[in-house]
Amino acid sequence: MKLTSSNQSEVEAEFEGGLINLDKTLFCRPLQVWYYKWMTRVWVVVRIVFMAGARKLLSRIPVLKSFSAFKLPCRIMSQPCSGSPFLDFSDTEALYKNVPEHFNFAHDVLDQWSQKEKARKRPSNPALWWVSGKGEEVRWSFEELAFLSRKAANVLSKACNLQKGDRIVIILPRVPEWWLISVGCIRAGVTFIPATTLLTAKDILYRLQKSRAKCIVTNDALAPLIDSLASDCQFLKTRMLVSKGTSREGWLNFHDLLNAADGDHQPVKTRSQDPMTIYFTSGTTGYPKMVEHSCSSLGIGLTVVGRYWMDLNPSDVIWGFSDTGWIKFVFSNLYPSWIQGACIFQHGMLQFEPTTVLNTLTKYPVTTFCGPPTVYRMLLQHNVGRYKFKSLRRCLSGGEGNSPEVMEQWKAQTGVGIREGYGQTETTMLCSTRRDMKVKPGFAGTPAPPFDVQIIDEHCNRLPPGEEGDIAVKIKPKRPLGLFTCYVDDPEKTAATERGDFYITGDRGFMDKEGYVQFVARADDVILSSGYRIGPSEVENALMEHPAVAEAAVVSSPDPVRGEVVKAFVVLSPVYQSHDKEQLILELQTHAKKVTAPYKYPRKIEFVQDLPKTISGKIQRKELRLKEWGKA
Repeated sequence: MKLTSSNQSEVEAEFEGGLINLDKTLFCRPLQVWYYKWMTRVWVVVRIVFMAGARKLLSRIPVLKSFSAFKLPCRIMSQPCSGSPFLDFSDTEALYKNVPEHFNFAHDVLDQWSQKEKARKRPSNPALWWVSGKGEEVRWSFEELAFLSRKAANVLSKACNLQKGDRIVIILPRVPEWWLISVGCIRAGVTFIPATTLLTAKDILYRLQKSRAKCIVTNDALAPLIDSLASDCQFLKTRMLVSKGTSREGWLNFHDLLNAADGDHQPVKTRSQDPMTIYFTSGTTGYPKMVEHSCSSLGIGLTVVGRYWMDLNPSDVIWGFSDTGWIKFVFSNLYPSWIQGACIFQHGMLQFEPTTVLNTLTKYPVTTFCGPPTVYRMLLQHNVGRYKFKSLRRCLSGGEGNSPEVMEQWKAQTGVGIREGYGQTETTMLCSTRRDMKVKPGFAGTPAPPFDVQIIDEHCNRLPPGEEGDIAVKIKPKRPLGLFTCYVDDPEKTAATERGDFYITGDRGFMDKEGYVQFVARADDVILSSGYRIGPSEVENALMEHPAVAEAAVVSSPDPVRGEVVKAFVVLSPVYQSHDKEQLILELQTHAKKVTAPYKYPRKIEFVQDLPKTISGKIQRKELRLKEWGKA
């Protein structure tokens, strides 16, 4: 290997820094100089030869053949980003006010913790702790995570031929590869688009076409579905399979490529405002919108969430229960947790199993649990009080409001209160009940830094405490860090979110005298069920494809477990008027599950003679919703 000035100085710095401990006072000055000079040169050559061999060895280490932790055979060299020093996350206010020009979460956060691990300045907790429930387990340190994610970045940039700014759709359940590929994307500057595994072919096709993604990553279960629609996706060039020991024609195998990939990778020098990730979010009309977040909006913007709402430190183990396709997943399972150096814990269950969750909280040292209200409601149906959570010291909830009854029951049975938070795909965390704050059941908490959240009227006037209005965020004179960049390729809808000096959330609420915000309802018609945002138009369109349906209107309906569920008001076609109604309900529900994602199907269906409409003929969902909630 050729000796260069850069790697020579690197090795000499280690020599002088004490990796080789020579007591130079033992020699007289001439002998000391001669000895030090020649020993330095010998050490440089030995060190470089060793590094070359070690790098080759490391790049060939078999990884992920089984889900068991492994020990690296030698120290992994740090991979500094050219000219970019590690950021100081301790002064959050200064960091928010002076966002650096360049930021790469993998380098500026993960690699920093890797260095602290090597210096033994972090507890022995893993960075990622994953269990399958069937005996398989992964425990990766930050050093191992950094190494494997560098290999993943090489897979993406070389085997998949993805460049900075290219887009990739990731449809995977909660498996370790999700983190490797996502962090690999960040290192390579590739914009990643997480999606739920519950999507139908129609949903996936829309996302691939709309995003113009060049690559898709998924598992064996969804691969046939992708194959059936790939010919309709002109921008899709690469399909990559996450599968152990199997291959598929036309697909790259992630495990095989990861095993063969080089362990060296220089992170792409991304600007703070460069796009990092895109989420599809449902609305009231039309198809889902693409919400773009920059490298800094999540990677730096969620610092306050990890520090003050989650109250995490490097000795904590956090388990956030959410779907990988929703932004709430990375709220607890990526950015804020790793900014704080905490351990992310995950169970690989494919469906929510209350007893499995309770047994897992009993068996493993989870200190922080985060989930939507639906999770807490379902857990409380299984006599939580008989389980002992020895490590659990904080519980968090978001996505929708928890009822006072649930919060009281949970604290009575576990001894741990629930602290709530409120945010959106577009905004990150707007309000929260942070550490040392009084918990007010029904209230999300006070505005979270750096957001100036206000309740305003239609003329942007601030409303007095207790008066309902639009929940809005002050965005002028300076747009706060944490807000989305835009709705991709939709400047009109992006502009429609602004009114005067404010970003309008589309939600209604009020603020009390102490500044606590209570969410009242969505100003639009989006249904929030079990943590999923469901646009009524998607469900209505699915129902309208069935010949029995002449008209359909979809709204939310109260539910004691899920908070609210999808309900459809259906006007039947004349030829179906005499059909058995119970059988028809089952038929329509089955049809909806096939046409759209299963979680969107109407759990309640009511047949009506007509639907309320405006003079112009638009269906008045608001009337139906008020009628439905008036029954509660």
